[in-house]
Amino acid sequence: MERKYVNPSFPHLLHGADYNPEQWAETPEIWDEDMRLMQAANANEMSVGIFSWAVLEPREGEYDFSFLDTILDKVYAAGGRVILATPSGARPHWMADKYPEVLRVTPTRDRMSFSTRHNHCMTSPVYRVKVREMNTRLAARYGNHPAVIAWHLSNEYGGECFCPLCCAAFRDFLRERYNNDIEAVNRAWWTTFWSHRYDSFEQIDPPTPLTDTSIHGLNLDWKRFVTHQTRNFMEAEIAAVRTGNPDIPVTTNLMTGYYGLDYHKLSEPLDIVSWDSYPDWHSPEHFILAAKTGFWHDAFRCMKRRPFLLMESAPGTINWRDVNKLKRPGMDTLGSLQAVAHGSDSVQYFQWRKSRGSVEKFHGAVVDHVGHENTRIFRTVAHTGEVLKKIDEVAGSTVISRVAILFDWENWWAVDDARFSCINKKYRETCEAYHRVFWKKGISVDVIRKEDDFSPYDLLILPMLYMPGKGTAAKIRAYVEAGGTAYATYMLNMVNETDLCHLGGFPGEGLREVFGIWNEEIDALKPAERVHVTMDGTDYEGCDVCEIVHTEGAEILAEYASEFYAGTPALTVNRFGSGRAYYQTFRDTDAFKEAALSAILEKLGIRGEVEALPDGVTAHARYADGVRYLFVENFNNEEVCGIDLGGTGTDMETGEPADTANIPAFSAKIFRFNA
Repeated sequence: MERKYVNPSFPHLLHGADYNPEQWAETPEIWDEDMRLMQAANANEMSVGIFSWAVLEPREGEYDFSFLDTILDKVYAAGGRVILATPSGARPHWMADKYPEVLRVTPTRDRMSFSTRHNHCMTSPVYRVKVREMNTRLAARYGNHPAVIAWHLSNEYGGECFCPLCCAAFRDFLRERYNNDIEAVNRAWWTTFWSHRYDSFEQIDPPTPLTDTSIHGLNLDWKRFVTHQTRNFMEAEIAAVRTGNPDIPVTTNLMTGYYGLDYHKLSEPLDIVSWDSYPDWHSPEHFILAAKTGFWHDAFRCMKRRPFLLMESAPGTINWRDVNKLKRPGMDTLGSLQAVAHGSDSVQYFQWRKSRGSVEKFHGAVVDHVGHENTRIFRTVAHTGEVLKKIDEVAGSTVISRVAILFDWENWWAVDDARFSCINKKYRETCEAYHRVFWKKGISVDVIRKEDDFSPYDLLILPMLYMPGKGTAAKIRAYVEAGGTAYATYMLNMVNETDLCHLGGFPGEGLREVFGIWNEEIDALKPAERVHVTMDGTDYEGCDVCEIVHTEGAEILAEYASEFYAGTPALTVNRFGSGRAYYQTFRDTDAFKEAALSAILEKLGIRGEVEALPDGVTAHARYADGVRYLFVENFNNEEVCGIDLGGTGTDMETGEPADTANIPAFSAKIFRFNA
């Protein structure tokens, strides 16, 4: 398997931080101290320039790149590299004053004032021109600087704008999507309901509290438009930075479970995916949180089918939660190595040096206000960097999975609009819960999109796939028919891509035949209500959602044991072609899915990287050049001893051979095995 590096000119694991040297321009001696401290922290990379526009262009048309000139040279001289940002995440005050159209308009049609960050209109021609001018200058000046190994586009793209420019752009988006045919819109959105028919595209407004949110096709297309417009803005940024050196890869930092953008579509023009991970460690649901973090690592890795970047993480406390708890000793290194185990080629922090003032002055940083390296957090970061140096050969390696979970943003939006029950449908949480079954067993999982190829996987998990989208049902059918095993849940394929219900019974588009069931009704339970299910003589609990289904050739593996639908199927399996299609009709509280999936894994011969893992311990592996790199991670607050590695490998920190592992509290160990 070919290694894929962030940039082949620097084939290493990256260890660094979000660095804001412009905040210390009046004390340049701090810049020199930062270079010394970076080496002491075993850091080899810094992300620079993310919110620097007001310094780079203090007045319109007046540019000052002197601090970047100095910092890039200093970092390079110190042996480091730079991921250079475009500063479009926050425009300077003069721009908002002179060109108010660059500011967003809220859903209630109020123009925002100059305020925090991320309140710019991505449709504004003025803003696009200003961003292009800045990015082109940065590209010309630094595109061939030896320190620069990647471009960091903006920062955490997101948000909506309802200005006249965006409303007009939305109508243009719809004209293209529906071939300039307003009757096609009326059919797709079922607008005869409540007399909502449109006579022209000019009558269409985005869904807001002041307009209409009852047309689900409209709501869905607006969300699609927001992703489209954000991606279009991002592609313009990419075009500008490529003018300096087209070979420098581009990335942008995504966020955990961000609802407002379809990250699958946003990631397509990127060379590398990066994301910002801020788990609330040491909460009562610590293990669940560890598994959830693993889910998102896997999701971001799979977007580009290559190593991703952990762009931001907190070296210490976070400043924006209700309760900002410090990481316990060991947790920073463990969380960092968890990212690498799932496919990250970097460990980066927000931030390098604490800001002296403003909203993030107490957010964790590698260098505290005290200004020296003699702090617990600095020593922890330095230790993490030391470990990364010892396992540096992991860089560019890949993850191999036999199991995939389909996660889809458009389906998420459509599920939330569906009115089976008006509370949160928990689509994201349900996908994370199925992933958690495999995480506990140390089984690698790819979190994929509907456009991906299903054939490489032995097991395909389809949680709450209410709106598969055009062509996906046919792909599922072909996958099972060819010998694949699909495991689907309640709400399978109920609507088409414009959120219109399928006629002829659920699941639609031929999946009734594949799964051998007909879903007649859906029961929504109150939050405290439970329903009982029996499988192989064991009683399990269900909650939230229960379907009443009829078998049409499927075998019943579990039944409801309470409610008026007692005796009806809770889990079925249907042989279709050379494969099997399982269908779970209710939401469970984890125990059921663990039992059901364990039996399927046994049939398929899918086992974890390490067998018989204790609670709170998991294992993952990366592969390259005939070598298997095994990460064993202990999320318990006490040591776990005697873990059988299933063979003799080399402890990559000590260089000693090992066939068992003792993993201290909140720690990970990495072992090298020759294939």
